[in-house]
Order: sequence, then C-alpha cells, then structure tokens
Amino acid sequence: MTARGIAVREELCTGCRACQVACVARHEGLFGVYTARLRVVKDEPLGLDRPQVCRLCGRAPCLASCRKGALSRHDTTSAVILKVELCNSCSDCLKACPFGMVGLHPQSNLPLICDLCGGEPVCVLRCPTGAISYKDSRPGSAEPPAMRLVRPDGKYSGAVPGDDE
Repeated sequence: MTARGIAVREELCTGCRACQVACVARHEGLFGVYTARLRVVKDEPLGLDRPQVCRLCGRAPCLASCRKGALSRHDTTSAVILKVELCNSCSDCLKACPFGMVGLHPQSNLPLICDLCGGEPVCVLRCPTGAISYKDSRPGSAEPPAMRLVRPDGKYSGAVPGDDE
C-alpha cells in the first residue's frame, strides 16, 4: 500500500495562508487561522514563509502518549484521528510531538491534529502556488511524504532518522 501525505515545497509558498483559512473553515466553520491544523511560519531574516504540516510519523509520539486511547490511526489515510469522547484534554500529545504540530483548541482544550480531511485535504486544494501537495510516497521510501520537505535545490530535508515504521 502506498502511503500518502502532505508534501511541502517551501520555495513556492507566498505566505498567503489560504491553506490555514481553508483548514479552519473546514473544521470550525469559521474564518481565521488560529485553530488551523497546519502553520505557515515567517522566517523574517530570510524573508521566507515556511508551511509546517503534520509529518505522519511512523512511530507517532502523539499517538503513543495518549493514555486514554483517544488517538488512533485512520485505516485509509494513516492520519491520527481524535476520538473526542475519550479525550481528557491532558495535552500529553501536544508535549509529545517533536515538531510542535499539535495545538490545543482555545475553547474546548481538545488537541488540534491534522486528520488529512479524510483523504481530501482542503489546505492542498486552496494552495494557489502548489507549495503543499497531497501525494504518494516515493517508491521504496520508508517515510511518509511530509517527512521529506523539498528544498529549492530539489533535495529533501526534514526526515527523522529511524522513524520508518
């Protein structure tokens, strides 16, 4: 089975944050960026905008940290899914994510984790430049696509050594 995930080409990002607005609209029915499940971070010294997405870690620390069983893998997308009824808002998943990609909802205190919109990520659909895309892993690759952030020179970066389960 081919893994799919959100791949990033940060050199294409304009910082418009349409991806974040689409994410919040899809999940919250609101307009804004604060509760988005992805981020666009401005690197001021370099003048670059860098999309940051869930990396779909093979040994997902967020999943492993959940003592209540509120987090699980989606059968089709492999995204981490929150079972709201089991979550006690302890924020262990937030603390466990080595990439800072788990947030807490300001009202409910529930984790904000990318669920890949069930396999049709709206952030990707709204990205006007193709800076983020939803695609298959490269053949023979052990890590999901978001583990390999594409740099302007065409090389990959951001892989977590040993995270290949």
